Amino acid sequence: MQSPTLLHLLTRMDIKSQTTESRETEAECGDAKEEKRGQTIVWRNVVLMALLHLAAVYALQLIPRAHPFTWIWSYVCFLITGLGITAGAHRLWSHRSYKAKFPLRMFLAAANSMAFQVGRCFYFVVVIISVLWALFRYFRSLGWLWDNPLLFKLLYLCAVLFRYYKLSVVMMCFVVPTLVPWYFWDESIWNSYFLPGILRYTICLNCTWLVNSAAHIYGNRPYDKYINPRENCLVTFGAMGEGFHNFHHTFPFDYSASEFGLRLNPTTCFIDFMCLLGLASNRKKATPEMIKSRKLRTGDGSA
Repeated sequence: MQSPTLLHLLTRMDIKSQTTESRETEAECGDAKEEKRGQTIVWRNVVLMALLHLAAVYALQLIPRAHPFTWIWSYVCFLITGLGITAGAHRLWSHRSYKAKFPLRMFLAAANSMAFQVGRCFYFVVVIISVLWALFRYFRSLGWLWDNPLLFKLLYLCAVLFRYYKLSVVMMCFVVPTLVPWYFWDESIWNSYFLPGILRYTICLNCTWLVNSAAHIYGNRPYDKYINPRENCLVTFGAMGEGFHNFHHTFPFDYSASEFGLRLNPTTCFIDFMCLLGLASNRKKATPEMIKSRKLRTGDGSA
């Protein structure tokens, strides 16, 4: 009963991926032309970001009127969103610095949808889909796929995730954060939408942007003075441990993204706790000797 649905989904994905590739090629050509003429402002994004931040400023004045449970829920949503980015898209799927079992991967995928940042997590899924779809097309005449139920389930799951990605973003980023306070403690739908929804999302976006801006401009470079990323404690507070950026770019495989382990690093605490529960394993870590040697060789002498 599942195979026609899977075939239908994968065929549509194959067509869509080919269309996307052609569009990307056209976009790259367009970008090359734009580079010659200079950068242009994407006014649609400017307007959308301006409206989002205006809504977030408006949400600030709703805080005193909201139920204390709504404040707590907004912070919980912020933490879940951050883990989706840091523990999920960044440390697990981008750098593969540790391994996670299926329940943890599903949680991090949902948390990443709450972040509404089309990043490495989404593209990683697309790569998996492309490889598995190629295998499917090659081996289907031999009936090989149908004798491997695990691969079939993985292929089907990837297809479903690809198809319903936008829906998962809408549900996890806005609908779920809004409905929980409205349903469980009779918060107004207005406060429920603007506080754990809009304000939380805007703050998370800015914390992510700080990693890619402030942490590349302000701070010291104790591990590699020849690269832009720096150690920035202020960014670390907002980005759940991602502010040790000079260390991270020097040792990208390290699961804690820091020399100091749990210190100022909620994401590392989370991963370690998941290991205690048996949901994560194979944490990769730079050795003290490796860190010391690199400091002496390329560091700026600040630590």
